[in-house]
Amino acid sequence: MTTRILPAVGEPDAARSVTTLLSQLPDAEPAAPVGDSTQLIDTLARLAGESLDELPEVVLVHERIGPVPALELIREVSLRFPAVGVVLITADASPSLFSAAMDSGARGLVTLPLGYEELVNRVQSAAQWSVGVRRHLGAGGDVFTGPGGTVVTVSGAKGGVGTTVAAVQLALAAQASGRTVALVDMDLQSGDIASYLDVQFRRSIVDLAAISDISPRVLSDAVFSHSTGIALLLAPGEGERGEEVSDRAARQIVGALRARYEILIIDCGAQMSGANAAAIEMADTALLVTTPDVVAVRGAKRIVRMWDRLQIRKAEETTTVVNRFNRNTEIQPALIQKITGTRLAGTSIPANFKELQSAVDAGRMHELDQKSVVKQALWALAGELGLVKLPAAQAGREKYRGDRGSIGRPRRRGETAGRGRTD
Repeated sequence: MTTRILPAVGEPDAARSVTTLLSQLPDAEPAAPVGDSTQLIDTLARLAGESLDELPEVVLVHERIGPVPALELIREVSLRFPAVGVVLITADASPSLFSAAMDSGARGLVTLPLGYEELVNRVQSAAQWSVGVRRHLGAGGDVFTGPGGTVVTVSGAKGGVGTTVAAVQLALAAQASGRTVALVDMDLQSGDIASYLDVQFRRSIVDLAAISDISPRVLSDAVFSHSTGIALLLAPGEGERGEEVSDRAARQIVGALRARYEILIIDCGAQMSGANAAAIEMADTALLVTTPDVVAVRGAKRIVRMWDRLQIRKAEETTTVVNRFNRNTEIQPALIQKITGTRLAGTSIPANFKELQSAVDAGRMHELDQKSVVKQALWALAGELGLVKLPAAQAGREKYRGDRGSIGRPRRRGETAGRGRTD
């Protein structure tokens, strides 16, 4: 995506410096600098009058812009053009100025003298926020405008059955096909999505728990935009804070995300709380991941019965996914289906932890080898669940040629899934 940038810099020397640096940014389309606040507002008003799509994603405001002071100008731009991300350029990096800039509506702050890495990070962050707001407002040609996104919860029969790996790969498959995807970690006490995707982000789902009206801007502040294109809403770093997310808060958060993204994948872990119970109740598809061993299958049966007793989900409305399956196991998927009374996914996930170990240990699950049989099976499962946007036949073959981890048609029961069977 090309990021359009409009600098507002009054001083000629500073304008030249900003223009030179902007020209080096990847996928950037910088406009000629405007020299004062009046010219900036007039330019934005003219572009908005033509179409909201003509507005730049990012506006850079130099601290010495005039005649309107920089912070007042940022406030005016934010109020009149809310889909534009504003970044302040300043020599003062004090906490008080940073706080004042954020209160005025800035999306970031770049310190002088300008540095390439800092400028890239701030511009990209502001641009991603701008794109998200425009998507929510329905501005643009490729935005999702349906009645609401598809919600899929992924729960575990017990800890360690592969719930998070499944959730991450389903999200990656959906995003790779062109969907807008959010991945939520609602394993509130021990969520590990951040570790699996090598993310360090200070905000979490807890930051949304006490907010009665989640606006697009508030949601954008809490969501991390991963390099894969997936939006991440993470579990709190301090597990005890998970108790702050009530079932009411969870419903509101899921509703806000559902309105903004085509696909919403929620990792509910193996522990039940009011929050993830509410998510499971709201889900279009509730997956229950188990392994083909006695302890896990008993856990799956126990969870299904509990959901039914609490009127969260009926057994026949739950889809069981068998992970770490091989053809020699004594407990076959058909038996698991009979024991739990649930529907059975047509795709089982083969047992091959060895190919996962390096990606898990490095926190790079999104870089799992395309030849991985586990990835192939999970992406096939995404196709089976309808999470992918299938291209036209020929276009699909070209797009996914050479990617054995891509989505094909859903496998029918009895066909081979990786190295294991699904019968």
